[in-house]
Formats: sequence, structure tokens, C-alpha cells
Amino acid sequence: MKKHGRLLTVLAGALLVLSLLAGAAASKELVVYSSVDEENAKNILDEFSKATGIRVNMVFLSSGPAMSRIEAEKGNPQADVWFGAPSENHIVAKNRGLTQSYLPPSAADLAAGFKDPEGCWVAFYMNPLGFGVLADELKKDGKPVPASWKDLLDPAYKGMIQMPSPQSSGTAYAMIMTLVETYGEDEAFKYMKALNPNIQTYTQSGTGPSKNLAIGETQIAIQFTPAFLKLVDEGFPASVIFPAEGVGFEAAAMSILKGAKNIDSAKALADWIVSVDGQKVLSAKKTYFFPVRSDVSAGKGLPPLSEIKLIDYDRIRAAQEKKRIIDRWVTEVLGQ
Repeated sequence: MKKHGRLLTVLAGALLVLSLLAGAAASKELVVYSSVDEENAKNILDEFSKATGIRVNMVFLSSGPAMSRIEAEKGNPQADVWFGAPSENHIVAKNRGLTQSYLPPSAADLAAGFKDPEGCWVAFYMNPLGFGVLADELKKDGKPVPASWKDLLDPAYKGMIQMPSPQSSGTAYAMIMTLVETYGEDEAFKYMKALNPNIQTYTQSGTGPSKNLAIGETQIAIQFTPAFLKLVDEGFPASVIFPAEGVGFEAAAMSILKGAKNIDSAKALADWIVSVDGQKVLSAKKTYFFPVRSDVSAGKGLPPLSEIKLIDYDRIRAAQEKKRIIDRWVTEVLGQ
């Protein structure tokens, strides 16, 4: 009987240990509000789970609804991390007291524009502006391949270039702010007025130029580069050019929410997503996002970030002056 009693005690102890281990395993979870498109977010977060054993529960919310929900739940947060949305949204969340400070060690390798100095957000991918060009077609027509913003003013390109309209596209507004930061506002508007005769179409959509490049309706397109990268990856004879003067960019960030219940898991995601291994996932899973690390390439044949001149600007000020800038574009560039 004593032997049986001891055996039962041992078994009970073993069951208790297993129960505690199971409980610990179950606690390795993370709730994420994701403003990255669902397919890419799932691909990235699945790799994070494989690397860490942390189970991720993801809810997709575009930037506006995500901000509203996070603010509504601030007294009792239902998520641990806001994943994605441009960094300026995370600046707003920080200013509203919705996030907390944690800067992963690998953030030391990132440029200043990709992290909050107080650690309340860190960017994990970026999309630079660029030109998508059909270089062979241009050469066949005896036209040069543009390498800079200034090159686009060549009269040889009259009626050939497509870019989005800033009246409907944030991509085009980012281009305007890039030129303003590069040349100063008045010179930027002189440039855009001079460029106007070379514009074939101002598309309503930010990705319209790449779609028209793919069907040969234009030989030079301007927008954020993911769609161009996809065309190149799929074997389409396009080239991606980053103009020599520099390019603006959008940077998607993540924040840890104040009051996060799974804080260790949230920190683990921040650590992983800006590590070399985490950044390599962007290319391996064909997200067509550009890594924020200068030592990780966006993919075959593309330069590392260290070889692209990036132009940043005051994004809060840009948001405040957007109506005035766009109204000036309509008046001075379109002449309306």
C-alpha cells in the first residue's frame, strides 16, 4: 500500500509539473491588431511563431479603425501589439498615451527615421518611391533611361510618364513632400510644373502606374516600389530605379500597447522583426516590402538599403499642410 501511495504521489507530482509546463506553454501567446494586409501579415507572423513558439492571434484592422479601437480599449487593452500602419500613425498613438516604450537591441542598427527616440515604435519595413521603367523599350526608341528626378524633365519623355494624382493618392503626396524636402517648396513646384507636359496620366490609384507599366501603356511609372519589385520577380522586363537625388518612403511600424497583457511575447516580436532573420522573411515570403535594415536585401538584383539615398521629412507637418500643398499643386501644376 505504501508503495502504491508513493507511486500515486510521484504521478501526482509529475502531472502537476506537466500541468504547469502546459500552462507556461499556453501563456506564450500574443494578440496583434494588424494593419498589414492579411496575406503578408499571416506569412510574417507565422514565421515568427515558428521561430519562437509564440502563438499569435491576429485581427486585421486598417489604420483608422485600428487607432479607434485601440483608443476605445485603452482602459482594458484587448491586444498587445499594433502591427503595421505608417509610422506617423504610431506617433499619434504615442502622443495619445496609447503605447509604451520598448526598443529592441537590434534597433541600434536602424537609421533614425525607422525608430522612435523614446522607443515607443519601431519600423519593420519600408516602401521607397522609385521609377519603374521599360529600359529595353526606351532604348529601342532611342530614348535615355532616367536615373534622376531631373532626368524626367527631358523633352524626349513628353506625354510618356505616369504617376498618381496627389488629389487622390497618398503616394503622390509623398512624392511632392520628397521634392519639397530636396529642393525647397517653391523650386519643387517649378519642377512639377516643368514635369507636367511629360505626364501622360495622373492615375487615381497609387498603384495605377505600375499596372499600366505591366500592360505597356507607359514606359516610365512613378510610385512606391512593391508592385515594381513584384513585376521584376515574376520575370517582367522592368527595371526599378531609385533617383540619384534621393527618394521619400513610407515606413510601417509596430508599437507595444500600454497595458499589454502578454508583454514578454510583444517584446519578443519587436526583437525578432528587426533582427536579420526577421527581416530576411520579408524577401523569403515575397512580401515585396523593403527591409529597414541596411544589411538585408529586398531580393535578388536589388540594392541593400545602404545604397539608396533616402529623403525623410516632417510627417506631422506634412499632414497639417496637406490641403494647402495639394491646392497649390492643382493651381500651379494643373493650372486650374
